[in-house]
Amino acid sequence: MTVPGPTAATSHGKASRPLDQFLAFDYGRKRTGVASGNRVLRQATPLTTVAAEGDARFPLIAKLIAQWKPDALVVGIPRHPDGRGHDNTRFAQRFARQLHGRFNLPVFEVDERYSTTEVLSSSPRDADAAAAAVLLQQYFDAIEREAAAAAAAIDATAAADDPKESTP
Repeated sequence: MTVPGPTAATSHGKASRPLDQFLAFDYGRKRTGVASGNRVLRQATPLTTVAAEGDARFPLIAKLIAQWKPDALVVGIPRHPDGRGHDNTRFAQRFARQLHGRFNLPVFEVDERYSTTEVLSSSPRDADAAAAAVLLQQYFDAIEREAAAAAAAIDATAAADDPKESTP
């Protein structure tokens, strides 16, 4: 199972600078939702839906990348409830590889199970863009959880190594 996060998620490309600005994509064969977000603020916002198929979507995505100047991209990867992949899983993974190849930005794959269900329950104006925002928010939340877990592990190691903590 792919878990959203900088170390657990599947990524394409390496980061050479801090990753603060993101664009996220809820891939669909006919429509792809797009959201923007900032890791520092941990806030994702729906932007638009790219209504194009195949290679016709990439010039539209290029304009969004030029406008928003993201440091990295996030792509939702659909799976069956039990975690198994299906046809759309492979299409979304291919889309993620294409984004990396065309725009030379790091691309993180995020498990998108239930994101559309969550979005549709709130009846948004643009469900595809809202789903992309949910994916990006999940990614930011996972980064925060990983950072907290890493800090706790460091604190625990430091406490175990501190001679003042040991009893005679």
